[in-house]
Amino acid sequence: MRSPAFPPRRPSHFIRYIFPALLLLSLFYYLSNKPRDPEVPDTYLTSGHDSKSSSSSSSSSYKQGTPDIVVQPIKNPASNQKPVHGSSDGEDEPVLDSEPAPVQPAQPAPPKSATVHPIDELIKVADNDFKDLMAKESNTLAEAAQAYRKRRGRHPPPGFDKWYEFAKENNALIVEDFFDQIYHDLNPFWGLDAANIRAEAMGYEMVINIRNGNASAESDWFWTQIWLDMIQTIEHLLPDMDIALNAMDEPRLVVPWEDINAHMKKEKKSRILSPTKRIVKDFQKLPPPAKHDDKSLHTVDKDWEDTDPYWLIARRGCPPDSPARKQPALTSFDTKPNIAPSWATPHQYQGYVSNSTLSSEFCHQPDLQGLEGIFIRPLTTSATKVLFPMFGGSKLATNNEILLPAPMYWNEEERFTGGDDHGPSWDSKIGPVIWRGVATGGRNNESNWRGFQRHRFVSMNNGTKLARAEEGAEVPINFDLPSPTYNLAAQKEKRLGSWVSQWSDVGFTDLFCDPKVEPQQEDGQCIYTDEHYETVLGQKLAVQFYYKYLPDIDGNSFSGRYLGFLRSTSLPIKSTLWREWHDSRLVAWKHFVPMDNRFGDYYGIMEYFLGYDDSVPSHDDVAQKIAMDGKAWAEKVLRKEDMQIYILRLLLEYARITDDRRENMGWVDDLLS
Repeated sequence: MRSPAFPPRRPSHFIRYIFPALLLLSLFYYLSNKPRDPEVPDTYLTSGHDSKSSSSSSSSSYKQGTPDIVVQPIKNPASNQKPVHGSSDGEDEPVLDSEPAPVQPAQPAPPKSATVHPIDELIKVADNDFKDLMAKESNTLAEAAQAYRKRRGRHPPPGFDKWYEFAKENNALIVEDFFDQIYHDLNPFWGLDAANIRAEAMGYEMVINIRNGNASAESDWFWTQIWLDMIQTIEHLLPDMDIALNAMDEPRLVVPWEDINAHMKKEKKSRILSPTKRIVKDFQKLPPPAKHDDKSLHTVDKDWEDTDPYWLIARRGCPPDSPARKQPALTSFDTKPNIAPSWATPHQYQGYVSNSTLSSEFCHQPDLQGLEGIFIRPLTTSATKVLFPMFGGSKLATNNEILLPAPMYWNEEERFTGGDDHGPSWDSKIGPVIWRGVATGGRNNESNWRGFQRHRFVSMNNGTKLARAEEGAEVPINFDLPSPTYNLAAQKEKRLGSWVSQWSDVGFTDLFCDPKVEPQQEDGQCIYTDEHYETVLGQKLAVQFYYKYLPDIDGNSFSGRYLGFLRSTSLPIKSTLWREWHDSRLVAWKHFVPMDNRFGDYYGIMEYFLGYDDSVPSHDDVAQKIAMDGKAWAEKVLRKEDMQIYILRLLLEYARITDDRRENMGWVDDLLS
């Protein structure tokens, strides 16, 4: 106790004045530099979605080595990812490390307690993204031309007014963003000489020729004939050109990233708005098509490759500092695959896909080399490093084909579309989940099937296998039990297997056995997978539409059923690595439910929609709304008329790129009036 004879000393001037001031300054510095909480996850991102944002994000590099852990909503999950083929502005610089550092996946994010489910937040963001997209609609020819110049950096091609007139006659919704895929596909060709592009196209083995407004083809291959039928509906609006076609299921062009990057730099330099007085308004006339025996005289050697596995080919289209390029390639696939969900964090929000475009890219996901049949052993492989104008129906992120609407979409075969029956009303449906398919994805055999995506998905829907795995009686041979991130109620009670059995109707109709197996397998059976799978009866799509949820899983390439699913009264749950012509028109969580290619989020998605007993509420009404919104949207922007409008725009742009006067070609009548 202090003696009253000695009153307490007054603090020094430093303590009384300087110390509080320093404390206040430190507090101010901390608050001003504290990172702001990101606002919302991103669900709509396509190549060139926003030229400003894409250029800023594309300048980032993979140099940090590991993907960021995502535990909060993020505005741009792709901000640390370099676009595969460069940004629309072509500003990507190759980053070459003399001694690349080993790249390791990030650790899984811990589960976050929250009152709002992450899917609710993703849906909210998707609704806002869709509203922003619709605000860009062009209602006049002048508005469409202005939107084109703003987004593309050059004048629209000759014939743009005829294209707009055709679109309006067919009651099309015109939003410039809808055509982003065209420029993603075509822009690298601005780096090639126009005459060489024409020569390569004319000299290819399978070609559609257009001369004087008439389209024709020598090949009677059924895909060629379907594409020819599609193009003939607009042939009167097209200039002379030659269209080389890919007849295979799988894409064939994988040009090294470094080469594409160089082409994209040239493309950016070519972007000019030429003075109107210098504009060339018509297309050149071409000589008659080359005869079959003379075609090889016009082309360079493609040096077609048969490398197996395909991963070694596919990854050369990735940036040089990407995990796909830096991580070692797998040499064996005969054990349980390594499933590393932490590589998915750049495109996920709390375990769910927040950026479906980035989710379909594999350059930041090196574990997919052992989880996708296309990378392990494709059904057919014949690839080249040579960039030439080949058109096809689908491709991976690193392929360089020019996309057309797939033949089965135009032909509307019942086995892909379901015919005129798109399913009963939501409340009249008879079951939750159905999936039927063949065990494709590539050429599976006794030593590699464990890595195939369709085999993994079917196994994950086997309630008996799940129950035995939960009990510790059997280790899953090709999948993992759900991560604690998803906090699944059924898993906590060790009832995951019985819960999945209540709602899942999933099975193979054919095990697609290796044809080299002896004795020859019959009736869809397979000696090395029979103990793991039982084949089930197939169901027509019209029957599948009586179920509420339709998972869509890649086969040898893209799933030809996707358009039928979107047009149905059911809800598509889409997992894919494949790009298609319509991707820029669809908004994930608004028109469909995206799913990661590992399927680790599958159970969480289903628990959100179905609920679990009395402990987890269902969101049946939310599922119905997405299904109905997707159906209405598909009927508005994915019609056959929309395919015509898309290919007309595509082929006008293609014709300009192959013209020697291309830098000064365009449509500028709106600027003259």
